[in-house]
Amino acid sequence: MANPIWIMTSAFDQLNLDQTVEKAIEIGVQGLDLCVFRKDGTRDDFVATHLDYENFGPDQAKALIDQFNGAKLRLSIGAFENLIGGDPIHRVKNQNHLLRLIRMAYLLGGDENDVKVGTFVGYNHELGNQEGGFEKNLLEYQRIFGPIIRYANSLGVTVLYENCPMEGWRSSGFTGTFNNLTGVLAARKLMYELVPEKNHGEIYDPSHDVWQHTDPVEVMKLTDMSRLKRIHVKSTRNIPDPFWGNMYPMQQIRSEWAEKLGISSSKNPWDRHHYEATLPGFGLGDSMDWRAFVNVLKEKGFSGPFEIENEAVLSKQTGKMGAIVQGCKAAVQNLAPLLWELSDEGWTYPSREYTPLKDLRRTDVPLVTMDDL
Repeated sequence: MANPIWIMTSAFDQLNLDQTVEKAIEIGVQGLDLCVFRKDGTRDDFVATHLDYENFGPDQAKALIDQFNGAKLRLSIGAFENLIGGDPIHRVKNQNHLLRLIRMAYLLGGDENDVKVGTFVGYNHELGNQEGGFEKNLLEYQRIFGPIIRYANSLGVTVLYENCPMEGWRSSGFTGTFNNLTGVLAARKLMYELVPEKNHGEIYDPSHDVWQHTDPVEVMKLTDMSRLKRIHVKSTRNIPDPFWGNMYPMQQIRSEWAEKLGISSSKNPWDRHHYEATLPGFGLGDSMDWRAFVNVLKEKGFSGPFEIENEAVLSKQTGKMGAIVQGCKAAVQNLAPLLWELSDEGWTYPSREYTPLKDLRRTDVPLVTMDDL
């Protein structure tokens, strides 16, 4: 099978859904992972809300399926927040928002239409700062996500975790930068042991392992393919740092010390690891062997979408729509020879692989909260 290429819609926060669908057609992708973040959330980096989650029922689900079938696109939905740590009020809001997205995915056909729900797990630093803190976070994950995953299972919906450590989620004044439990393979393996249901798995982004100096090929060799449902297309160009090394995050020091001695110092929570976000094939080279990565996925039978998550410095971070679209087009063209078939038109996604979303006319179910579970 030829893997489809999708776009994660966080890159198109400037556009509404209809405009984003138009851009997807222009770029030449086969699907969209629709970001549906809380409108009152705390994140302000790479977030978007492309569906009206407060007024979503069977009629809206049918209209969305019709729209995407008309455009010959597939879809998933997601929002990526801290669900086991951080501010207790927002923590519960994030948990309840995930439950809302699970209901929406059910109305859109859930697993029957391969409509998955993407999320983070997050990290609880009050527990993490204690001895045995990592294990305590795993047990907190089990306590919170066990009921969520069982609820999703009852509706035929699969939940997917992305592996970004969210290294900028805390002030630079803190020593550590591990802020999302799923940021390492060991945690993901343990999570499936603690919550054994089959309806949760992974969106794997190789760039996060690259800047952790971990080979994504080796990670894939040890990954349970039954859990892997999506690949994020995002690259990293690692930048050596002689002052701080490349194992631990750069620390925050007094500006007068840094200036006097010429030492680099953290100026914002997101600059602490030494890399530049890129897209494969656009502008800069990167520190990853995409051919080796794709080859191991093909050897292991991965047939899911490759989703472009455009956070690239030369593309999304310019704020220019032209550069955002350019970066996505370049990533598609860069991946095409690795994923698609050769024809007289070049490397193209075979039309026979496309199947429309089923209009299942799901009966509505009431919205639930964590208190209900």
